[in-house]
This record gives sequence, structure tokens and C-alpha cells, in this order.
Amino acid sequence: MTILAIMTTKKTNLSVYNPDMIPSGKDLRIGIVVSEWNTTITNSLLEGAYSTLVKHGVADENITVEHVPGSFELPTGAKFMFKYGKYDAVICLGCVIQGETRHFDFICDAVANAIAQLAMDENRPVIFGVLTTNDMQQAIDRSGGKHGNKGVEAAITALKMADMRIRMKKSTSK
Repeated sequence: MTILAIMTTKKTNLSVYNPDMIPSGKDLRIGIVVSEWNTTITNSLLEGAYSTLVKHGVADENITVEHVPGSFELPTGAKFMFKYGKYDAVICLGCVIQGETRHFDFICDAVANAIAQLAMDENRPVIFGVLTTNDMQQAIDRSGGKHGNKGVEAAITALKMADMRIRMKKSTSK
């Protein structure tokens, strides 16, 4: 078995993928939690994620979008979605831009760690669709600009991970 790892670099277009390799989202319920901070960017991420989910068969009525004040609140929003709804995956979309203080580092670390922990606790995919950029231009470039849209990448990841979980569950219940 060959394992291939692809890392996002500054030359990678986040929206390029082989649609034949994406499982159908026909029967999936997907939650999306979106930060209200940097809304120009996060609305573009949401547009990319939502349209990609629909393109791959997720019904409009099976996609729920909730907004939270900032990226720090994304994990709590995702936890609420799992607690009060039945979702196969939750996508967290946000944008944290480097400033003059260490606040950036604390927020990025806290959000990434909380999202990862929530996925482990819930045993369901929680997708990290948070841009962590040095400046606004990098955020623009990764939210529909020259490097594609991280929202598209997050939606593809949600579809693949939800499909994997369902397949694994079926294979162990036989």
C-alpha cells in the first residue's frame, strides 16, 4: 500500500480536486459553524463549502449553518451542533490574521486543539477550515482568490471523513 501525503503550500490551489474521488453526500447531514470575525473572508469560505457540499449530493435541507462571534467560539458551536442535532460531520470555518501581539498564537492553538479534541470526544469528523494567515491578502488568496478556497477543501474533507466513518461502522457491525 502506498501512502501519499499532500501538504498545502503557497503554490497549492485549495479548490483543485478530482471529483471522481469524492464520495456522495446524498444521505449526509452536515453542520457548518462560521465565525463572524473577518466576515468578508468567512462568507467566502462558507460559499465555497456550501456549494461543494451541494455539488456532491448533500441536500440543502441537510446542511445547517450557524454563526458564532469569532474563531475561538467555533469548537463550542460545533459541540452544540452535535449535542442538539444529528450531524455526520461539522465544518468549522474561520479566519485569524496575524496582528502585532501574541493573541494570534493563543487563538490559533486553542481553536486547533479544541477542534481536534472535539472530534475525538464525539467520534465524528470536526473539520478545521480556519485560515491562519499573516495578512489580509493571504486570507483573500485562500478564500476564493489565487490559491482557491479553503471552504471547498473543508467540505471535501467532511465528505470523505463522514463516508469513512459510515463505512467503518458498517464493516464492524457485520
